Amino acid sequence: MTEILVLYYSSHGATRQMAALIARGIESVPGCQARLRTVPRISTVCEAVEADVPTAGAPYVSLDDLLECDGLALGSPTRFGNMAAPMKYFWDSTIADWLKGTLIGKPASVFTSTGSLHGGNEATLLTMMLPLLHHGMLIVGLPYSESALMSTTSGGTPYGASHWAGSESNQPISAAERTLCLAQGRRLAEVALKLSGATA
Repeated sequence: MTEILVLYYSSHGATRQMAALIARGIESVPGCQARLRTVPRISTVCEAVEADVPTAGAPYVSLDDLLECDGLALGSPTRFGNMAAPMKYFWDSTIADWLKGTLIGKPASVFTSTGSLHGGNEATLLTMMLPLLHHGMLIVGLPYSESALMSTTSGGTPYGASHWAGSESNQPISAAERTLCLAQGRRLAEVALKLSGATA
């Protein structure tokens, strides 16, 4: 079974919803399964800690998840055109895996949610690619053969799926955003299968 890690951080729930849709897209490809994982919040107060196991939702990611995955979908809300600090903190802890080449040659894609329509979603997707490229991963985007890219009036980019959550983080995922999340998961799974020598 080809296993794709869907790793996300979500503060208001939209990125988590996108992760679930991408996981559904992955699992629509025969022979593929998704492994949903998240990262804990961090604090500037060093005594503040999260529980070892989240009270709800996906388990926290471990470095073993990177080793065991055949591909990665990485999601974070936008923070000034960059990934959120908890996700950045996790990637800063992966130096040993970078030295070992754990992720070299594995396919990866990125997704994000932002509060404002032009709030840096494309910049966030591009900057999220940087640590993945340093790890030797192969970036998989969304091609314009996905017709929703041409018709969306909300989120969606060729760099990866995106969502416009609104200033109150209460905008539902639009039909186009949903379609693009599913397509991204499907495409990532198909590429992972091809790279592993299996057939979809």
